[in-house]
Amino acid sequence: MSNLQESFEEKFSTINNTVDTTSEYDPQDIEENKFMAILAYFGILVIIPILAAKDSKFARFHSNQGLILCITAILYSLAYQIFAGVIISISYHLSWMVGIVGLLGVVLLIWFIIGIVNASKGRAKELPFIGHFKLLRV
Repeated sequence: MSNLQESFEEKFSTINNTVDTTSEYDPQDIEENKFMAILAYFGILVIIPILAAKDSKFARFHSNQGLILCITAILYSLAYQIFAGVIISISYHLSWMVGIVGLLGVVLLIWFIIGIVNASKGRAKELPFIGHFKLLRV
């Protein structure tokens, strides 16, 4: 394995070393509500597990994570559109900056993947950086 790959894996492990509360959840609840937990990460579809799996602590945990991710994505999108409009109105020569800021959207994709992987593996693990916020009561 190359040093670059080892360095990347080490940094990713450090970033993804978030609070894991899986042991606090009933294994039967986890098994029965994995689909709802996964569904929580698909944007506005987070409404389905919020309404349909009210009694599942595991689904509510992931609904909270998915709702935070959805709100973060909306805020990022709005900020990006404003930034792009301002930069391009100043000068097309600065449009490269829009592309660089657009790459931050990859972070949202990574969080989306992490959330789905955690839910599908039956883990109640917070998303990096944004997962500690609580919008829903679990």
